[in-house]
Amino acid sequence: MTPSNQRVLVVDDEAPIRRYLRAALGSQEFAVYEAATGLEAINAVLSHRPDIIILDLGLPDIDGIEITRRLREWSQTPIIVLSVREAEQDKIAALDAGADDYLTKPF
Repeated sequence: MTPSNQRVLVVDDEAPIRRYLRAALGSQEFAVYEAATGLEAINAVLSHRPDIIILDLGLPDIDGIEITRRLREWSQTPIIVLSVREAEQDKIAALDAGADDYLTKPF
């Protein structure tokens, strides 16, 4: 698949982060979808069928670790966590929940 065929879902409650990732990924011809809450993220996975999910842990409605657990019940879409949480326990919890990688902001 070429980047223009790849769909990326960016889940972050901070509009500037979503805007930055949309610009960066869009310039590489990825189709970028956005969600600002956990519920929006689950609905976006169902409707857009992304090839990869970039997920913040600190969402206003559902924690990103819980989103990861829920998605792993029925989806194997790769999940990259992008969070300001630097504690080892947060990283372990996200990876144990099913995340594929963990990056700390700023990136």
